[in-house]
Amino acid sequence: MSKKWAFSLILLTTLGNLTWSGSARANFNGKLTVEIDGLKNKQGQVCVSIFTSSQGFPGDRKRVFDRQCTQINETPLKLTFNNLKAGTYAVAAIQDLNGDGTLNRNDLGMPVEPFGFSRNPEVRTSAPKFGDAAFILAGSNTTIQVQMKKL
Repeated sequence: MSKKWAFSLILLTTLGNLTWSGSARANFNGKLTVEIDGLKNKQGQVCVSIFTSSQGFPGDRKRVFDRQCTQINETPLKLTFNNLKAGTYAVAAIQDLNGDGTLNRNDLGMPVEPFGFSRNPEVRTSAPKFGDAAFILAGSNTTIQVQMKKL
């Protein structure tokens, strides 16, 4: 009887450890560092928006998961977002030259301020889709590079 009891205790301990480690992985919070490169000058500020889905990507500020703006004091410029859950994200960045917090456009709708996206997709006539800029945050420290462009 004691052998069965000891086996049951070992089995419960093992299952408890598996369950705990699985839930620990699901609840981890990571740090994302966004490295902005390709800035031609230190004018204005850089604003980086993080999206968690295609809804609103890349320009709907109501759908932004997290956002930071900072003055340009060095190049490349680094912004850090803490306590992000594991998952899929996409980043949109702008160099806000006039400080109004938005990507300004000309009369034809073309951006007149530098911009960039995670995974640096090619941009021609329209903004990329979420899937073209999406990346997976799965580790405790993730760094991505965003190359700024101007049309």
